[in-house]
Amino acid sequence: MNVLLTVNHVQKQYGDMQALKDISLTIPDGIAYGLVGPNGAGKSTLLKILASVIQDYKGKFSIGKSIIGKEMKEQIGYIPQEICLEQTLTALDNLYFFGRLYGIKGKHLKNSANKVLKDVGLSGRGNDKVLTFSGGMKRRLNIGCGLMHAPKIIIMDEPTVGIDPQSRRYIFQMIEQLTQKGCTVLYASHYMEEVEQLCDEVAFIDQGEIVEKGSIEHLLQMHASPSIFIKGENSLPDNIRKFGTVGNKDGGYVLSTSTPLEAMKAVLQHCQSNNVPLEQLALVQPRLEDVFFDLTGSQLRD
Repeated sequence: MNVLLTVNHVQKQYGDMQALKDISLTIPDGIAYGLVGPNGAGKSTLLKILASVIQDYKGKFSIGKSIIGKEMKEQIGYIPQEICLEQTLTALDNLYFFGRLYGIKGKHLKNSANKVLKDVGLSGRGNDKVLTFSGGMKRRLNIGCGLMHAPKIIIMDEPTVGIDPQSRRYIFQMIEQLTQKGCTVLYASHYMEEVEQLCDEVAFIDQGEIVEKGSIEHLLQMHASPSIFIKGENSLPDNIRKFGTVGNKDGGYVLSTSTPLEAMKAVLQHCQSNNVPLEQLALVQPRLEDVFFDLTGSQLRD
């Protein structure tokens, strides 16, 4: 797989605070790449650097081998977390405005706007003012504005914050369609379940540093242990810790263990021998959020 975007030793300082500390990444062509971390981790700062919104930083990044300058900017579509729409204008007028910023004119501009409206699920609302739209519709249109010039790289900063399920579904469909067409999507979020569903590779960022990166499958194999969930009073055998580490969760216990089936058998035998009622016993698949917690000691929604 070819590398499309390379980030080399990028650093960013705000006064006494170092927002980014020596960030290096290589992002392949034609995939959805997740950038995951809690609020304040440095995700938005990195994305603004890649989108050339922030130009005062150390380090460098490159796209491809020969794309530079203005051509490089034209390859990037940046969708910020903030809604950047003129509320008193129609959806089409907003799309026309952003299209003209990239030099799109005439019939090409009109065709691009109509295509984007269809892609974001707003075909019938092109002539309606944005102020009449729901929050989810505004966010979909906000994404559409960043797609007017058919960029090769689409940077999305928390695109599903505060939206309805229908809009989230449209956004997911758009991302899948974009990658199928060969685009690369850089998707920043603290919603780990979205990243697991959408992305091929991921980088964990915490306190301005990349703490781990790689394919989702590889990270789960490297860092996540299988576990079982046990719920029921006095349901743990005295020797349960020989199987692994026990923690509390959701009114029960989570046992991280490399031998989950043996541990489940021990719990069942203990409960049967001692007439202990067992409310729940389940095998828990490892998740990316567990990997992030193990690596950083913090929850994504802290």
